[in-house]
Amino acid sequence: MLTPHSAGSSTVPASAVMPPARRRPFVAAFRGLIALCAATGIVIECVHGSVLVVLSFFTIWSNILVAVVFGWGAVRAWTRRPPLPALWTGGVLLCITVVGLVFHLVLDNEASEFNQAAEIARLTGAKAVANQLLHTATPIGAALDFLLLTLPSALRWRHAAQWLAAPGVYFAFALIRGELISPDAPTRYTYPFLDVTVHGYAGVLTNAVVLGAVFYVLGLAIVGLDRVRPAVRLSENRISSQRARGLK
Repeated sequence: MLTPHSAGSSTVPASAVMPPARRRPFVAAFRGLIALCAATGIVIECVHGSVLVVLSFFTIWSNILVAVVFGWGAVRAWTRRPPLPALWTGGVLLCITVVGLVFHLVLDNEASEFNQAAEIARLTGAKAVANQLLHTATPIGAALDFLLLTLPSALRWRHAAQWLAAPGVYFAFALIRGELISPDAPTRYTYPFLDVTVHGYAGVLTNAVVLGAVFYVLGLAIVGLDRVRPAVRLSENRISSQRARGLK
């Protein structure tokens, strides 16, 4: 049986129930800048080297994710849309953080067994700029975005295990690529700790397990920090205006 429709009734617009999200120009600009840093570094590397070799590094994989996710996040912030899922943004933060830590603590550290400090010091011009963008600017930018421009308590403990898929896929790719490339190729293995000819499969697997543990522990640390950190209040990031709170 149909219910009579009263003459005075009307459909209540959604905006009357929930105010539209506000445009966040500062967030959009900052995330756009991070995406631009990543994209610029990738382009420079591709222009000054073999594209296929450049695209074989985990650093480049991670910065591609930064460029895509932060660029998309910038658009969503500008167009008043909700943020991207925390699983995605947290995973990108983890990957690019590991890139920064491994570069500065392992590859560019003369005390490290796998150091490439001498080669890094010889970089000049655009290559040096790209190196700083990919290994320093984007990790710092991603960390600042997490700490200052995202709401806390969105990450879950299970995310730390799910994020291991990224390094796992890369590890398999690196070993398969090494088997397919000529043994004489200088870039057969992208990182010294993945070089099977030097460490053997047992040694490389051990290195991979250690790095996997680092990924997991750091992932747990990011989730833990997300659960205890306070929300930074920015006027342009309020979910609703003071008027939307209703009468007291």
